[in-house]
Amino acid sequence: MMSMSERGRFISFEGGEGSGKSTQIRLLAEKLEGRGVRTVVTREPGGSPGAEIVRHLVLSGVGKVLGASGEALLFAAARDDHVHNVIAPALGQGRWVLCDRFTDSTRVYQGKLGSADLKLIRAMERVTIGELAPDLTIILDVPAEVGLARAAKRRGQEAPDRFEAEDADFHRRLREAYRQVAIDEPERCVLVDATADVAVTAQRIWSVVGSRFTELHETQSLEEDGLEQKLETNGA
Repeated sequence: MMSMSERGRFISFEGGEGSGKSTQIRLLAEKLEGRGVRTVVTREPGGSPGAEIVRHLVLSGVGKVLGASGEALLFAAARDDHVHNVIAPALGQGRWVLCDRFTDSTRVYQGKLGSADLKLIRAMERVTIGELAPDLTIILDVPAEVGLARAAKRRGQEAPDRFEAEDADFHRRLREAYRQVAIDEPERCVLVDATADVAVTAQRIWSVVGSRFTELHETQSLEEDGLEQKLETNGA
């Protein structure tokens, strides 16, 4: 088992509706746990009791009534509670935090598409997260039509939420906005083609994570050494 006495790693997942974030986060968490890495899976908006209340308000459509700037303020309030009560404590305990959406979602949904002042959004980030930022952001990329079809299949007879209900043009622009985030911040963000099946996409993500964090290779070496010792013992 790898030692994680120091600060844990923070990985955020971004992408349009139906891009498969929740599924891929779960699979990555299982893979990491199998390597002895303690993980925390969380989401935004939400992830903490106070933030989950805000999530209900936002997805019910209240945020849209307030406009992009008002909605961004709701997200900031939720993020402040989430960071201080879940993310920062987990990282301090050496856990790896896998988060379904983080600051990029606010920048894209309320900023680039909603026309909220990006200076306002950045100012709120300084207050809510300070220097905290993901070590890696995985942006799952699928065509808007593919993502919307997946989202519709997932929710079945339930009504679409606040964001799923936007028109196709909104979702096309959403995809392009996320692709631009990956271009603008290549050191932090990696764009992953998520049009393939779940297993293929999961392997692509694992390749990205493995290439980014060298401590995972150390864990692999420990596992292989342990297996070799076990085989030698059994063969003796």
